[in-house]
Amino acid sequence: MKILIVSDTHSKVKRVSEIYKKLLAKQYPVDIIVHCGDYYADAMKIHDRLGVRVLAVRGNCDKCFEEDEYAILETEAGNFFVCHGHMYHVKRNKQSLYYKALEMDCVGAIFGHTHRAEKTELDDFIFINPGSVNKPRDGSGGSFALLTTSEGHAEAKILRYEDFMASDDSPLLPPKKKSKVTGGFLRRIFNYSDGQ
Repeated sequence: MKILIVSDTHSKVKRVSEIYKKLLAKQYPVDIIVHCGDYYADAMKIHDRLGVRVLAVRGNCDKCFEEDEYAILETEAGNFFVCHGHMYHVKRNKQSLYYKALEMDCVGAIFGHTHRAEKTELDDFIFINPGSVNKPRDGSGGSFALLTTSEGHAEAKILRYEDFMASDDSPLLPPKKKSKVTGGFLRRIFNYSDGQ
């Protein structure tokens, strides 16, 4: 499954359309676009303009009700918890988001709100924040994320809008197999400790 992830578009969807069209031109057809909120109406515009399936949640700038503050993205690699992030205080840390995603039996969390792109892996769990394609707060000219999933495997990449649009090469996600983690935190402690 190929997933384009965007967030915090704030009434400007032109760049999302440009990214989607360039992905198609690069032979990377997107199965679904995930929009992590701010603004929910933008997700509906994206769907109407591109005709692609869009999974969207509401953000702090939308009227956010408990029943639509998160969604579950089902993939071959497992489920991903999708939210804007403000209800889980992601500007401070991701602990509440992590526990909520685990409670919902998810292998990862996709969120926005900070306007800063991030991909963090924690054992077999992955956090993906695409940043903002229009109003970044990380010094970039905007960013988005691509997530490619297959049976038991997920690979995410953060891409800068300007670099992606200027490039003719294909810096997309190549199909590659990732070995499964067979141990966890304690195994790493023992492997890297001074003990015998």
